[in-house]
Formats: sequence, C-alpha cells, structure tokens
Amino acid sequence: MNDLLKKLVEAPGVSGREEMIRKLISQEMKPLVDELKVDVMGNLIGHRKPGKAKGPSMMIAAHMDQIGFYVRHVDEKKGFIRFVTAGGFDPKTLVAQRVVVHGKKDLNGVIGTKPVHIMTDEEKRRPVKLEQLYIDIGLPGKKTKELVAPGDPITLVGDFREVGDCWCSRAMDDRVGVYVMIEALRKVAASRKAHRVDLYTVATVQEEVGLRGALAATFGIEPQIGIALDVTLACDVPGVGEHEEISRFGKGAAISILNGSLISNPLLVEKFKATAVKHKIPFQMDILPRGGTDAGAMQRAKTGCAAITISIPSRYIHSTVEMVHKKDVKACIDLVAAFILDESSGSYIPSLK
Repeated sequence: MNDLLKKLVEAPGVSGREEMIRKLISQEMKPLVDELKVDVMGNLIGHRKPGKAKGPSMMIAAHMDQIGFYVRHVDEKKGFIRFVTAGGFDPKTLVAQRVVVHGKKDLNGVIGTKPVHIMTDEEKRRPVKLEQLYIDIGLPGKKTKELVAPGDPITLVGDFREVGDCWCSRAMDDRVGVYVMIEALRKVAASRKAHRVDLYTVATVQEEVGLRGALAATFGIEPQIGIALDVTLACDVPGVGEHEEISRFGKGAAISILNGSLISNPLLVEKFKATAVKHKIPFQMDILPRGGTDAGAMQRAKTGCAAITISIPSRYIHSTVEMVHKKDVKACIDLVAAFILDESSGSYIPSLK
C-alpha cells in the first residue's frame, strides 16, 4: 500500500474547489522547497533555488483538481439533486455510482436514473444522457434543501486499491502526477547535489476545465522550460488495435510528442530520451490525439516557453477505477529527478532558432 498516494487520491478537490487537496500537498511539499505560496487562482507554488551556478528557470506542473460535479438544483418535494459537470465524462460510467455531496456537511449519495424495468424498448436503445441522471442522498426534500445548495461540489467515490502490480482509484488523474512531482522532489533533496535549474513545482487548479491554473501560474513564474506531469491513455486492452494503444502498462515513463493541446518542444523530447537512456530508465513515446495537459498552457503564456509532457500511462481514465502501473510511476519519478539533477539539463535552454 502506498500511503501518500492513497491520501492524495482520496482527498476531495473538484475543479475550482481544491482547498482540501491543496492543504495536504502543502504539508508534503513544504520541507522540500525553499519557498511555498498560493497565488490568487489557488495554485500551490513551490520554489527550490539553484546552487551557485544558476541555470534556466524550470516549472514542473501537476494538476491537483479532479473531475466532479456541482449542484444545480434541489427538488424541494422529493429531495433529488440535479447537477452540472466539472470536467469531461462518459455518461455511461456514471449510472449507479456512489458520490459525496459536500454541502453543510458531507452527504453520501448515489447517481440514479430511470430503472430499466420500466423503460420502453426505444429508451433502452438510446445512450445515457447526463440530463437523465440525478443524485439521491436518501433524505426528504425539506431536509435536503437545508443541507444542500446550488454550487456545492460533488465528488465520485472510488476507493484506493492495490490491483496486482497496479494501483487503482478515482482521481488518479492527476493526483498520481502530483505524487510523481513530490517524490521526484524528495529524490532531488535526498541527493544533496546542488541542481542548476531554478526550480518551480506547481500543483495547479482547474486543469480539467481548460488548463486555467497553469496559465495564470506561468504568467507569474515566466519559466524557460515547462514540464507537465499528467496521465495518458493506456489502451493496451482487448478490442483495441496495436496502432491505437497510445501507451502500454509496465513499459515505463511516456515522453509526449504531442497531444490535443501541445506539440512538445522537439529538443526537449530528445533531451528527455537521452536522460532516460543515460540513467537506464524505461520509457516509451506518447502521441495522444485528443486531450490536453498543463504544458499546453505553459507553452502559450506570455512569450512562451519550451514545453513538454511526461505522462503516466493509465487505463480507464475519467472513471472511479483509474489504474496505473507501479513500474511506470517509478520510471516517471526517476526520469524527472534525473532531468532536474543532470548537469547538462542545468545549462540547457532549448531554442528552435
């Protein structure tokens, strides 16, 4: 069991309401950095200063927000709750899921819909739509209205489990990226080697609703190098062709060539590959046709920066059973720490001129 990762995935933090998860990450990051602050957006920004030989400024970002919901309406008569989403969902993964409504107190609930037993044949054939779904917290309308109001956040329930050689939970996207960032920082601190990069580690907010926190943080930091740590699809499952797999479990850190928000700086891609080879860290290449990461925001902020995403392969993304392989998580930690400490990285400013 990994106690820190368990704490990270089980802490609530829907996009825009990251206060609980931010408190937890702050406790872990504080001893590993020289300065720690929270900006107006809610991003948690750690700064670890370089040694005497100062190199380029580097921002590492992992988003701490998770997909979830907000209360839209409470039925005063029957107590059922309607909601809007914060982040992307496949509606069919939501039917009969457990949730926690964070009202005046935390309230357990379930997502319900019309029972199949009374559906018409035509209704059975139609795909599930979000507007058909509601939340039942098992209380009468009047009591529900007292405890729940529009705007209250809602999180899905998905307990942290060890499954074979993997870890499985809700919110692995992107608490596992936060975990990689913290553990890479821990390795850097334990090495007692003075790194040359001027290092900023940022737990960002509101990534799932448009990379918003990373954009604001990058404007403030103005890094020369931006590295996002996030999950990518591992579609190495039955029914998927080899050319569609994106990444594979147990094959190492995924160095991103491009995704829906970013074409990685090609010089950084080569630099990370070289670092992985030098330190014998397993890696694979990642092309994700859709879906973005904080690196897309970092690349475009102000006058821009050289940006890349280092990804943790994940199965069943945006569900309550998001899964990652232990070997891939370790490879990402080792690769990020090695890149920070590498002498050549510390004097390297990618330029495509």
